[in-house]
This record gives sequence, structure tokens and C-alpha cells, in this order.
Amino acid sequence: MPFEMPSLMSVLPEIFILTAASVILVVDLYLKDSQRVVSYGMAQVSLLLTIGVILLTDTGTRQVIFDGSVVRDTMSDVLKIAMLLISFGAFLYAKDYLRDRSLFKGEFYVLGLFAVLGMMVMISSNSFLTIYLGLELLSLSLYALVAFNRDSVGGAEAAMKYFVLGALASGMLLYGISMIYGGTGSIEFGAVAEGLANPSVNKIVLVFGLVFVVIGMAFKFGAVPFHMWVPDVYHGAPTPVALFLSSAPKIAAFALAMRMLVDGLGSLHPDWQGMLVILAVLSMAIGNVIAIAQTNIKRMLAYSTISHVGFILLGILAGTDKGYTAAMFYSIVYALMALGGFGIVLLLSRSGFEAEQLDDFKGLNDRSPWFAAMMLLVMFSMAGVPPTVGFFAKMFVLDAVVSIDMTWLALVGVAFSIIGAYYYLRIIKLMYFDKPVEEAELTAGLDTKIALSINGLAMLVLGFFPSSILTVCAIAIAQ
Repeated sequence: MPFEMPSLMSVLPEIFILTAASVILVVDLYLKDSQRVVSYGMAQVSLLLTIGVILLTDTGTRQVIFDGSVVRDTMSDVLKIAMLLISFGAFLYAKDYLRDRSLFKGEFYVLGLFAVLGMMVMISSNSFLTIYLGLELLSLSLYALVAFNRDSVGGAEAAMKYFVLGALASGMLLYGISMIYGGTGSIEFGAVAEGLANPSVNKIVLVFGLVFVVIGMAFKFGAVPFHMWVPDVYHGAPTPVALFLSSAPKIAAFALAMRMLVDGLGSLHPDWQGMLVILAVLSMAIGNVIAIAQTNIKRMLAYSTISHVGFILLGILAGTDKGYTAAMFYSIVYALMALGGFGIVLLLSRSGFEAEQLDDFKGLNDRSPWFAAMMLLVMFSMAGVPPTVGFFAKMFVLDAVVSIDMTWLALVGVAFSIIGAYYYLRIIKLMYFDKPVEEAELTAGLDTKIALSINGLAMLVLGFFPSSILTVCAIAIAQ
């Protein structure tokens, strides 16, 4: 029987977060607007308790349950904990912004928790069907969140664009899955891997299916040339949604790539490696070059995301444990950097004012030297300046690429990193060398300011001790 107690214990974190989201949805119906902080508090406690459930139910061994549909291993546990912590930060940073704009509603946090559940399902998937279910739950929640501000025309437009292109990408992914099922007779990753080893299998059908699977994956990553939704959605969505969208789902996208390409289609590595090389180079090139022309900070960070996705793909295409470890490290570190970057944007925003232009950062050092310093650490980390953790993230990925004799690809990565440093340093120049346009006080709550301070300082502390995360990633990948 697949529904025995040991099986249910392995998916207890998912059951818990689903129950929590449902309870918050019902409780929120009975709350007045002045009591919405209860929904927020319940959502935050749910995230922290889910981390506790993951740690308590960890057996230390790899478990494949529900007839091969779900896997519970060290990699899934580490990625889930990282994603839950990032989501906790995203919910915290969003609170003051939503309250100032009368958007502080329980639905935001319920949709956020369902998105978290979708990511958890993706991370623990062991079949194409499960990964698709998780992906669609995440996507549907994000479509609604992007359009969360009903009075925003830009938000509605961004949500429509995201929905249409997302549906197209999902269709392509399903088509690719159907081709792989036709070629191997299974959708479970272990059985697909065995089917690929069969010499009589039709290789052309499988590679054709692989192309569509990679297209679907590249869309969810926001990799070029499937990136067209990223800048528009980041720009049109409310800033807290852009923050959430840019951080936690990147960890889930890494899991999506690892489960599908490595666990399921590992023997087709020579075929998908070539595809990922093209995606990585184009993402680093277009992301970094177009970001230079942006005057809107959200669009700039969107193109920055695209360039960072190129680096994550570099680690995955290496096809070695070293590469996978580096890509996993980069995904977690990037989510933390995106959280800090958008967090400072939220800090500068207030009721009736959106800090969306680069000029809004002018003279931030005069207004708040401490948070200017935090933004400096985040920007240095994104640019890959030592001794911040972003430098080590880039170095580990490039080292993995060099170790498989693709030095030219590492040099391309270095070249585009140097180009990318320009637009990060431009923000630092605006903060420290220009006169402030705005003189208003930063109005965020104490909890937000403390969290942002920890977020910014983490760039430096993790830069001094990168092995703290890298070792965990290496153990997770090796299992």
C-alpha cells in the first residue's frame, strides 16, 4: 500500500503547509481589516514550523515513495529549508508595503503559501507528472499574485503576459514529457533512466522530447531566449511580489533542472549540455548588456536575474557533482541576494511613492548610511566582488566549468561578469556620490530593518565562510 504511515511521514512537511494555508484561508474570513496581522503571523509561524517538521522527519536516507512519484533525500530537505527561509524573509519585507497601500490581506499570504507548497512538490518530485503538478500550483499562485493589486493596470497587463506565456511553456513541457513517455514507456525518473539505457530505444524521439522539456525548464528559469516575460512581470507586479518571484522560485527551478535532466535524462547529457551552453551564454550576454540601459531598478534587477540564471546553468551543464554543487550553492546565494536587493527597494518605498527609478537611490548614504552600506554589500555580492559570497558563488561555478575542459565558456562568463559589474557599481555611485532627490525618512518597521541588516551582513559573513553552505550542498548532491 502506498499510503502507509512511513510514506505519509516523508511528505508531512507538504501536508503541514497545505493544512496551514487552508486554515489561514478560513480564519482570514472572520478577521477585520485591523486584524490582518493575525493572518500574516500565522503564515510566518507556518513557514518556521514547516522547517521544524522537515528536520524532525529527516531519516538521513533517500526514500522513494508513492510508487516512485516522490523522493525524499538530503538535497530536497536542504533546498526546502533554504526556500522556506527565503519565503519567510519575502513575507516579512512585504508587510509594511502592503499595509501602506491597503493591500494587507490574508489572500496574499495564502497564495504565497500555496506557491511554497508548489515549490516543495517540485523539489521532491520523482516523476514528470509530480513535477508538472508542483509547477502548475506554483505558476497559478504567482499569476494571481502578480495581479494582486486590482487597481494597477500594469499589474493586470503583466499577469496576462505571464499567464499566456506560462501556458505556452507548460504546453511545450507537456509535449516533451509525452514524447519521452512514448520513447521509454514511463514518466518516473528512475524508469526513464533505465529505459534510456535500452539500445533499441528511438534516440531521435527522445532528443525531440528533450528539446521541449528544456524549453519548458528554460522558461521557468527565465533564460534567454525564453526570458521575454521576466522584465515586464517584475516591472508590472507589486514590488513584494517581484521580490518573491525573483528569489524562492529560483531554488525550485534548480531542483526542476536537477530532477528532470540529471535524475531522469542523465544519459542524454551530451545532448542537453549543448542546449544549456547556448542558453547560458545568451542569458549572460543579453542579461548583462541590456541591464546597463535600464533606468528602472526593477527592470534592471530582472535582467540581472537573467544573467545569474546563465551562471546557474553553467554549473548544471558541467554534468559533474562539482558542477551540481556549485549550481546549488549559486541558486541559494542568488535567492538571498535578490531578497536583499528588492528588500532595500521596498524600504525606500512608502505610501504614495514607489522607489522604482535608479535616481531614487541618489544620496541614500546621506539619508541612511547603514542601509546604503547594506545595499552596497548586496550589489558587490551580485557583481561578484570579493570578499562577498557572490564572488565565491561565481568562482565555484567557473571552476566546475574549467574542470570539464570548457575554459572558453568560463572566460565568456568572466567577460560578462565584468560588463555586469558596471550597472551594480552605478547604484553604489548614485548612493554615495550624488545628492539625494528625496529627503523623507525611511519608515519601515524595526523587524524589517533588523531582517534587512542580517540579510546585508550575510553577504559578507558567508563570503568569509562560504564552506558553511558549500559543504551542505556537496553532501546533498553526493547522496
